[in-house]
Amino acid sequence: MKFPFNKRYFRIGITAFTVIAASICFYYLIFHGDRFSAQLDSLFRVISPVLFGTIFAYLMTPMVNGIEKKILMPVWSKDKGSVTLKQRKYMRACSIIITVLIVIWLIYGFFSILIPNIFTSIRSIGRQFPDYVENLSLWSAKFLEDNPDIEKMVIRVLDEYSEEFTRYLNGSIIPQMEALVKQLSLSMISVLKALWNIIIGVIISIYVLYNKEIHAGQAKKIVFALFNTSTANQFIKDIRFISDTFIGFISGKIIDSIIIGVICFAGTTFLKMPYALLISVIIGVTNVIPFFGPYLGAIPSTILILMVNPIQAIYFVIFILILQQIDGNVIGPKILGQSTGLSGFWVIFSITIFGGIMGIPGMIIGVPFFAVLYAMIRRVTNRMLKRKGLPVETEKYLKVDYIGENGFVPIEEKTETNSIFKRLKKAFSLGKNHNDSKETPPKNE
Repeated sequence: MKFPFNKRYFRIGITAFTVIAASICFYYLIFHGDRFSAQLDSLFRVISPVLFGTIFAYLMTPMVNGIEKKILMPVWSKDKGSVTLKQRKYMRACSIIITVLIVIWLIYGFFSILIPNIFTSIRSIGRQFPDYVENLSLWSAKFLEDNPDIEKMVIRVLDEYSEEFTRYLNGSIIPQMEALVKQLSLSMISVLKALWNIIIGVIISIYVLYNKEIHAGQAKKIVFALFNTSTANQFIKDIRFISDTFIGFISGKIIDSIIIGVICFAGTTFLKMPYALLISVIIGVTNVIPFFGPYLGAIPSTILILMVNPIQAIYFVIFILILQQIDGNVIGPKILGQSTGLSGFWVIFSITIFGGIMGIPGMIIGVPFFAVLYAMIRRVTNRMLKRKGLPVETEKYLKVDYIGENGFVPIEEKTETNSIFKRLKKAFSLGKNHNDSKETPPKNE
């Protein structure tokens, strides 16, 4: 016996199954979150090479497109004016090879210059560390001698916490040294695994770059199959906007950090500060983190200079404050422009949330990710307002009380002082009326 197929009941069944499955997943997430997190970690370890490869391909795509269109295309199409499919494949292969070689050369050149100087600086710090401690001790003693009130306070604090620190050192740190060494060994193994995943990711990224148009076409095919034409067009437009916003912020922030590092190196060299290259690298790398990055980099750099010359540490702090003002008001806006469109509050909010969830990587990608989310919510809100015939400018809603039949009704202008006087006047009038209502009883004659 053949049963007729009913689309309506089929859709109801699919919806019910989705709701039940989502409810089970939500229950599992709430009451068994640790198991869910462990499953996510194991899944991430398995697919991490593919994720790395996709990220590498995404970051290298602008360079591949630029080399292919600006350099190889004019050379290949010089004679015939157009290129064949076979020639396009050759161009794509050549552009990928050139891009990978350029990236490898830049990384090798950066670390070949950086690592020897960093090792030299670290070796110098280790060799001269006793002298630095002595200099700092002499400077501190001289400072405390000139300020007896501060000296008394410091001695009191040291007396209070020295015994507690000794107890913590003997009771916690020393017994855990074996576990710490074991953890360091496991960390080295994790680093080797991460390097292997990165190598596999680079190989995967080459395949992704070579067939990126095919992958994009397959994704569009799925989108048009799942949604109607207008929704699919809008979805693809939103994805392009997300990509442009994200890659624009990341690339712009990297360029901005390189410029800040170079300026910091020139300034510290001119001021004859110690470890100019090491400090400039710290400032440049931490500058990738929005808002908090410059201060995170300035703290260890100031400590390094403080051990050598406390006076120069003060000059360095002043220099970094001036440099960050220049970066925040001149260099950063020129490079990044309005790529995020976020106010200062939302920048701090996104860094705090994503930094707490993902650590340092979250602090780096938190701002562009939240900027994309913020922009998507704004675009959806504006589209819904336009459908209702309402304006999309935020300024027009600042003083709106409600929307009536004739349009926006503004909030009544009234100050807090006037409202207090009105309440006092009303209370006074009520009391007066109450007293007046008490009539004097007639006297008995």
